[in-house]
Amino acid sequence: MSKAHASGGRLRTAVVGVGHLGKFHARIYKENPRSELVCVVDTDPARAQELARELGCAALESPAQLPADIDAVSIAVPTVHHARVAIPLLERGIACLVEKPLAASSEDARAILDAAKRGGALLSVGHVERFQPGLRKVREMKLAPRFIECHRLAPLSFRSMDVGVVHDLMIHDLDLVLDLVESPVKSFDAAGGAILTEKEDVASVRLVFENGARANVTASRASMSPMRRFRMFSSENYVSLDFTKNYGLIIQKGPEWESGREALRSSNPAELAARKDWLQEKVLKISELELGQMDRPLQAELDSFLACVAEGREPEVSGEDGARALELADRIAAAIREQQW
Repeated sequence: MSKAHASGGRLRTAVVGVGHLGKFHARIYKENPRSELVCVVDTDPARAQELARELGCAALESPAQLPADIDAVSIAVPTVHHARVAIPLLERGIACLVEKPLAASSEDARAILDAAKRGGALLSVGHVERFQPGLRKVREMKLAPRFIECHRLAPLSFRSMDVGVVHDLMIHDLDLVLDLVESPVKSFDAAGGAILTEKEDVASVRLVFENGARANVTASRASMSPMRRFRMFSSENYVSLDFTKNYGLIIQKGPEWESGREALRSSNPAELAARKDWLQEKVLKISELELGQMDRPLQAELDSFLACVAEGREPEVSGEDGARALELADRIAAAIREQQW
C-alpha cells in the first residue's frame, strides 16, 4: 500500500511522455478522485508546459527530476525508450503502468521485470483492450474457447511508426487470446509484409495451442475502414463482439436443441423461414450481451491501476502478461520478415 493511501491522501501521480496518448493519461489522472496529478514529463518542454498549464501541475523535462514521493507513473514514451525510462523508476519503488508493447525487445522486457522485482514495485502494461466492456463480460462468463478469430484493421495513422503492425495493433489481440485460452502456444503460421512503411503493415497468424485450441488473428494499418471484431467459439457457445460499436451477441443451445435438430433434418428452406422465431428462440438461444453504456476503457484501465497501487493488489495486466504477449509478437514479426516481401 502506498504511503499516500495509508495516510488517507490521494496517490501522487505523473505521466512521462505526453504525446497523443500520454495527454489522455494525464487528463484522466487529473480527474480521477484517487489521484493528485503532480507533474507531466516530456523532452519537448513546450509540449509539457502547455499541458501543465491546462491541468495545473508541474512540467519536467526528464523522469530523473520526478519527486521522491511520487506513487504512480504512466509511461507513454515511444516504445524504444520504455526500458530506459521504466527501469530507474521501478528500481526507486515507483509503481509504473507502461504502455504496450512493454518494450522494444523481449530482452528489454525481462530487464524491466527484473527492475520491478529489485524495487518491489508494481508493474502493469497498457493492454487496454482487456478493459473493453464486451471482453470483461466474456471473461465473467468463464467460457472455454476452442477457436478465436480476431480482426483489427485501421487506416495508417502515422503514429507508432517505430514498430510494425504486429507490435502496434496485433499485440492487443495476442494478449486477449493468450489470456482467454490459458495454454502455451504449440505452433503458428504467419504471413504479412510491408506495404506503406518499412515495417510490416499487414499481418495474419494462425495459432495452435497445446490444449488444442486455435486462433486466427489478423491486423492491418493499411485499411480503408477501421474494424475491431472478436469472435469466440466453444462447444456450447458462440460469442461475437464489435469493439467499435460496443455490441455483443451470444448464441447458445436452446431448450429444444435436441428435438429441434431432428425436425431440422426434414425441413426445407421455406419451412425454416416460416419458423424463424422457433429456430432462434427454442432450438437456439440468440441474445445480445448486456454491455451497458460504452465505458471508456482507458479510464477503466487507469482506475484499476490506481486501485491496485493503493490496495497493494496485483494488476489486472501484469508485467509477465506484457512480456508474454511481446515474446509472441517478436516471434511472429520475425517469421514475417523471413518472407522478405
